[in-house]
Amino acid sequence: MPGMWWVVGATVVVALVAAYLIWTAGRVERLQSRAQLAARALDAHLLRRAAAAAVLAERRYGVELYAAARIALDAGPDEREAAENDLTRQLRAVELDASDPDCDAVIAASRRLALARQVHTDLVRDARTARGRPLVRLLRMGRRHTWPRYFDIDDPTLTVPAADVRTR
Repeated sequence: MPGMWWVVGATVVVALVAAYLIWTAGRVERLQSRAQLAARALDAHLLRRAAAAAVLAERRYGVELYAAARIALDAGPDEREAAENDLTRQLRAVELDASDPDCDAVIAASRRLALARQVHTDLVRDARTARGRPLVRLLRMGRRHTWPRYFDIDDPTLTVPAADVRTR
């Protein structure tokens, strides 16, 4: 009978280790999925901002802003960061009027983009941290997915002159 306690103890330890490994694998999978969803949401917000900037450029500001918006809309995955940074620079060079609905749409899209970028960055950081742990790497728990990538662009938030804010 005394040998039975060792068996029970060993079974409990194995069950706890198995539960921890299952929990860790589930966490890695969830973080990876959330990072992928955040990347899709960021992509959608990038497209919305570029489309709003293209509409604004057609109606008001002209060729350079329109060209930057079209390049951002048509950019492939490898050139996306540079195109979005160029669009941000072009938008900052233009004086935006918050009372104009087209300008307001670009400003709102830029604010939503800034929030989506922050969420994406946080989730990528968490997923990379979870996947970088020694036990996760040893057991190759994240092997079904590629490593999540940061999307490094300038802060897309646009400022509105103080006079425009007071009239709103």
